[in-house]
Amino acid sequence: MTAPITVYRSDTRPSLEEAQTFVGGYVELIWLGDEEDRQMLVREDGLLIRGLETNYEASALTHNCKLQLSPRGIVGPAMILSGPARWLGDTEEDPS
Repeated sequence: MTAPITVYRSDTRPSLEEAQTFVGGYVELIWLGDEEDRQMLVREDGLLIRGLETNYEASALTHNCKLQLSPRGIVGPAMILSGPARWLGDTEEDPS
């Protein structure tokens, strides 16, 4: 199997449909808690899907995250959002 893909977006906010297509299902947003206030979009039920491999690149970005993650870390594809590409912020609205 190939390693899960991680993409970085800082220009335009992905639509819900685009994010769902990329992760292959329902989307979960994770705040990374880093100095750039980045967000990560992953597959919500990824740990329940057989065959999704650990995404080591995305998992490494969660070291400041306050979310309790599985010992497997992030599995499957991940989309990292920063700047105008972020879904939620101080004054921004939910994209859906």
